[in-house]
Amino acid sequence: MTDQPRPSTPAAVPEPRPEAVPELFTWEFASDPYPAYAWLREHSPVHRTRLPSGVEAWLVTRYADARQTLADHRLSKNPAHHAEPAHAKGRTGIPGERKAELMTHLLNIDPPDHTRLRRLVSKAFTPRRVAEFAPRVQELTDGLIDGFAGKGAADLIHEFAFPLPIHAICDLLGVPREDQDDFRDWAGMMIRHQGGPRGGVARSVKKMRGYLADLIHRKREALPDDPAPGEDLISGLIRASDHGEHLTENEAAAMAFILLFAGFETTVNLIGNGTYALLTHPGQRTRLQRSLAARDTALLETGVEELLRYDGPVELATWRFATEPLTLGGQRVEAGDPVLVVLAAADRDPERFAGPDVLDLSRRDNQHLGYGHGIHYCLGAPLARLEGQTALATLLTRLPDLRLAVDPAELRWRGGLIMRGLRTLPVEFAPATARPGRDETSTL
Repeated sequence: MTDQPRPSTPAAVPEPRPEAVPELFTWEFASDPYPAYAWLREHSPVHRTRLPSGVEAWLVTRYADARQTLADHRLSKNPAHHAEPAHAKGRTGIPGERKAELMTHLLNIDPPDHTRLRRLVSKAFTPRRVAEFAPRVQELTDGLIDGFAGKGAADLIHEFAFPLPIHAICDLLGVPREDQDDFRDWAGMMIRHQGGPRGGVARSVKKMRGYLADLIHRKREALPDDPAPGEDLISGLIRASDHGEHLTENEAAAMAFILLFAGFETTVNLIGNGTYALLTHPGQRTRLQRSLAARDTALLETGVEELLRYDGPVELATWRFATEPLTLGGQRVEAGDPVLVVLAAADRDPERFAGPDVLDLSRRDNQHLGYGHGIHYCLGAPLARLEGQTALATLLTRLPDLRLAVDPAELRWRGGLIMRGLRTLPVEFAPATARPGRDETSTL
């Protein structure tokens, strides 16, 4: 009997190794975060990570989880609920706001104080009030374009997207025109230093706080007994605090501050990101220009909503802190843990949006989270939409051959945590004359 060959033992098949978590918050990530967010949605939809500041936080990336999280009353906006004293060291929230006594604003408080303060300012952002402000927004838009139309080139961030919302929100608040350049400088410092050295931001916050305290005092001294039609917002806050609404001076200053801070940068990025998206999607841009030429605003309205979804101005919703243990997306979140909803990831979730990586200005089913959800839904969203629609429509109409002046790969995105926006947006176009009949000596 001969020996039979032994059957060979099959080699052990190694188990597939999980894909490595993509690197987050690098400069390369800032240029295009969407592939990393797609990985997180699929493999780790509620993901714990260490942020560049050193704070550990949960990132929520799926649409359904994000919408639930934004409305969950167990997640507080008050940084006092943070399990670590990081907020006291300036590593969460806005740098310098604590030292400047500006903490009591809508992004840092919960009901009932949030309900009370939001009610006081919401009347400034009603559809009717915003509609009344539309001619001023158009005037600002045309004035800024007049400033560079004859040159054939511009940086649309610094010459257009940035100054437009600064002047608009200053007008609403009642900051005198002669003081608005100071606000422009302080706001510019806040944008330039996000994601980098924080000292410049804190200094700007301190200067803004000092100015607001003085402005509130001056307006209180000159306040008439009865409000005039269209009274500015700071005067309205003073009147409320003087007539039983229990609004302290710190609350009034903090409210004015956050409306300035949050009210300009979101719109800067909406205009900047939106213009960039249109310039890099020529088919969609042509559709919109034809629609505007036919005096049809329907595509403009749905288009701005699509631009908010596709590459919106707010990448992560502002800080939330668990007040008790809870479960998000299958993960246990402990009391005191910070939670950040990644709006940019949720708004490209294929479980919610068909073809989420495709820009479609006519998209109808578009309940994006670009301005949040729940009681902290962005108060100034109606004004931002008006500014975005006016800016884009006027740019594309007055400068129809607008084009990028550099390769898209040369553009740099700011590296901050919350906002998403370009540092610069150089463009070229055929030089155009100022609008006929415009008084060139007029000011913004």
